[in-house]
Amino acid sequence: MDSPLMGCSWLVVSLAKSITGAVGSHLWLEPALAGYVGYVLTDLGSGVYHWAIDNYGDESTPLVGAQIEAFQGHHKWPWTITKRQFANNLHALQQFHAWAHGTKSKLPPLVVSLQDMGVLVSRKQHGEHHRAPYNNNYCIVSGAWNKVLDESKAFEVLEMVLYFKLGVRPRS
Repeated sequence: MDSPLMGCSWLVVSLAKSITGAVGSHLWLEPALAGYVGYVLTDLGSGVYHWAIDNYGDESTPLVGAQIEAFQGHHKWPWTITKRQFANNLHALQQFHAWAHGTKSKLPPLVVSLQDMGVLVSRKQHGEHHRAPYNNNYCIVSGAWNKVLDESKAFEVLEMVLYFKLGVRPRS
């Protein structure tokens, strides 16, 4: 007789066999590497997207107009992101960003440790983004790409290309 308990039992047994089969082999390497590459590329992607919506478009831009308007408001009142509910920030993929605006005493100790280790973007590093001329430190996951992008002037080059090809000036 099939029952939910039997199905759950088979699932647990299969999971246990997978885990024990992976121990001593290199089966864990591929998912770990994929996770790391995803994490690194997410930081880069967050920076490119953040730069784009900080500098181009407005509230009437299709699909992302509301985010552009929210980010412009965020530059005027950066602390407001810390007042949003966790689910609101998570839904918008901005929780790491929100933590970068939090005060050390109000953040969970694990978050502070991860920021201090450079796993999450630090409060100090992201704070640099909120200083004039507002044209650096766009990456908001770990911030690992910020130095590379800022020192290579990657965004300045993109801004010049967009200006000379399309005649569009950036906001920063």
